[in-house]
Amino acid sequence: MFGQIIEGIVNFVGDMGYLGIFVMMFIESSFIPFPSEVVMIPAGYLVYRGDMNAIIAVIAGVAGSLAGALLNYWLALKFGREFLIRFGKYFFFSESSMQKMESYFTRHGEISTFVGRLIMGVRQYISLPAGLARMNLAKFCFYTSLGAGIWVIILVVIGYGIGATFGLDFGVEHIVHIFTTHDELSLQELEIKQRVKMVGYACLAFVVVISVVYVLYWKFKKSKKD
Repeated sequence: MFGQIIEGIVNFVGDMGYLGIFVMMFIESSFIPFPSEVVMIPAGYLVYRGDMNAIIAVIAGVAGSLAGALLNYWLALKFGREFLIRFGKYFFFSESSMQKMESYFTRHGEISTFVGRLIMGVRQYISLPAGLARMNLAKFCFYTSLGAGIWVIILVVIGYGIGATFGLDFGVEHIVHIFTTHDELSLQELEIKQRVKMVGYACLAFVVVISVVYVLYWKFKKSKKD
């Protein structure tokens, strides 16, 4: 059922081109769970076909991600923690999720806004603790755009690679189907899904490395002050 809803949204805004990318990435980055894979990977495939410009597609994706993140930031700033927990259950968001993100944000500070954009399941909601903490808006926009930009570019490259590997006969609807269905997939579809999964693991490893380097840097800086 959820997969059918996603397919319906993609089909509805898909003909809007770059504006459609912005709208769907706005949804993906807000409190509504929506897979960015069904937006930016098809965009990358359309870049391969020559139907889209890579730079404009990336800008539209990052702009949509930032707009959705700003909505979450504003909701947290305006209504507070209790409101988010009370209504979060309607958007697959629980109190335990909030506690984990607040703990993560407290431990790692502003860099969590950056690395959070690269972690599946955290990406959509990392803006909430930033809003609750009243994080500097300029820094929030910078780190959000940086993290979202890396993720968007990765997905566009994957989409372009799909076109280069499987040719022009592999339609956008096939890519959307891969990430919205629980049905049995073909070997080609399984290969694509596996690629995205490996990229997700690589991003997680990158996040761990960045976080460790960041923590070691601040410990070293603190020790010099002492």
